[in-house]
Amino acid sequence: MGTAAFGDPSMWEAVYADPSVPLDRAVVRQIIEDQQRPSRRWLYPIARIVSRIAVALISIVKRVLPFRWMPLSMMDWLCVQFLRRGVSPDAVELLIRHFVVETNLVNFIIRNTPVAMEPVTLRPTALTGLGDHAVVEHDVNVYDVLIALDGAPIARPATLDLSELDVPPLDPERHRRRLLRLDIQTALCLMNIPFSMALTLEEYRRAVHSMRFDDSFLEILALLTEDAGFRDWKMGGMSLWMDSNVDVPQAVYRHALICEYAHAHLVRLTRAPDAREVASAD
Repeated sequence: MGTAAFGDPSMWEAVYADPSVPLDRAVVRQIIEDQQRPSRRWLYPIARIVSRIAVALISIVKRVLPFRWMPLSMMDWLCVQFLRRGVSPDAVELLIRHFVVETNLVNFIIRNTPVAMEPVTLRPTALTGLGDHAVVEHDVNVYDVLIALDGAPIARPATLDLSELDVPPLDPERHRRRLLRLDIQTALCLMNIPFSMALTLEEYRRAVHSMRFDDSFLEILALLTEDAGFRDWKMGGMSLWMDSNVDVPQAVYRHALICEYAHAHLVRLTRAPDAREVASAD
């Protein structure tokens, strides 16, 4: 019996071609290229361990010295400077994009449910927009909309509002000279350290737990649109499971991907025939 012949398929080509991924092909390409950076292969495994150890030590000491070690404004400044000088422009653009995408999802829920809450305004278009407590605000927005939904009926409205799902042009400061061009996952590991220093233990726990609501948001989107496709991306992250001992940078990256998938699926719905009929009826 002869030896079977196997080809040498590319993992990255298969990921790019995967028809189940709802993202725009340009975004998929950007994510793949970020994952192929040398820092993702060589530095990320080290940065991941260093980050977890550093944050664990900071948390232990903070139980003895429970005060804010660093002003939030200093954390913002450090992170913006780090992104400006040490992270690749593509990774920075993906990070800015996440804030816009998540705001679009939050506002979609606000527009399509009877909640007494104004749409949120956190839609940075430039690297500087990640300052001014943007990281904290983007977590608070998740809590605010969930609390506002308390007791409100969650079902498809008579007219589904699929407007304002655009992502504007983003400026990651590609013109600026960088000392390093780290990938987004390595960058998240390193930024997690000043983040844990600047926040109180309760604020840090709240920020980490906000990602447990990803499944909740996917369920809400499924109910509002009557589209079960959103449930395909659930990770079993129950909001009643109180556990902050997680790999935070990895969880943030997964959270960003889930938001991208959900947002892309909403955008697809705007192109569906029934969505166009709703738009013309308005």
